Amino acid sequence: MTALPGIRRARGFRLYTGEGRRLVDLWQLGGAALLGHNPPGVLRALKNAASRGLFAPFPHPLQGRLVKALTRLLPGRVFRVYAGEAALRRALAEAGFDGDAPFADPALTPAAAAGPSPALWRPFLGPADKNPPPAGPPVLRLVLPWTLAPPALALEAALDGRFPPSDPVSPVILAGTVRSVLDLLAAPARPRFPRLDRALAGGPWQRRGIYLRPPAGLTGPAYPRLFHRFLERGFLAPPEEGPLILPALLSP
Repeated sequence: MTALPGIRRARGFRLYTGEGRRLVDLWQLGGAALLGHNPPGVLRALKNAASRGLFAPFPHPLQGRLVKALTRLLPGRVFRVYAGEAALRRALAEAGFDGDAPFADPALTPAAAAGPSPALWRPFLGPADKNPPPAGPPVLRLVLPWTLAPPALALEAALDGRFPPSDPVSPVILAGTVRSVLDLLAAPARPRFPRLDRALAGGPWQRRGIYLRPPAGLTGPAYPRLFHRFLERGFLAPPEEGPLILPALLSP
């Protein structure tokens, strides 16, 4: 992140630097800004809750509304919502999983998603019948463009009793998170990007849904060079290794 110039404004999937440069965001905060950096419905929900002073993590009906929205996203699951990734990892350890292990990312290693370990669930990875929840406890990094967005676990009913209950979360954060899940449910299918597919054909890059996996030769020690090459050409790649995420709008 130290190589990134100061960002003065973020709109949709574009970032604007203090020097007047415009960057296309292919990082999207690891997927948290999958619906853009300033989704209007989320901003209204945050503002309305903040105007009522609901910053402290008091019990609030929004907790139940979030679970209801998540149930529409992944039917048949039992949900836990935690105050941050550290709390989520403690819950995994308490349930007998390795709380320190990195989460498998099906956008990078599809085969790992079939294992019993916790794995990320990625929206827009592909058709619903080809993007089932992982076999292990799916970790949902919710689509809220804020580092305070609460992570969630989508559990099979058989695992319900092994996990501690959800944490209390600020109603301000819950309001934005509920709206973001509803917006994700209502979001149209992502474009097919035929020109991009033609450009990638026969090359080392791999695409799954809206996610691009960098070639093996450009990961590890070589990854910083890849990051800088994208930045020089007006694109923000993930500051650390991860999938590049195609925006909902991409000009020719």
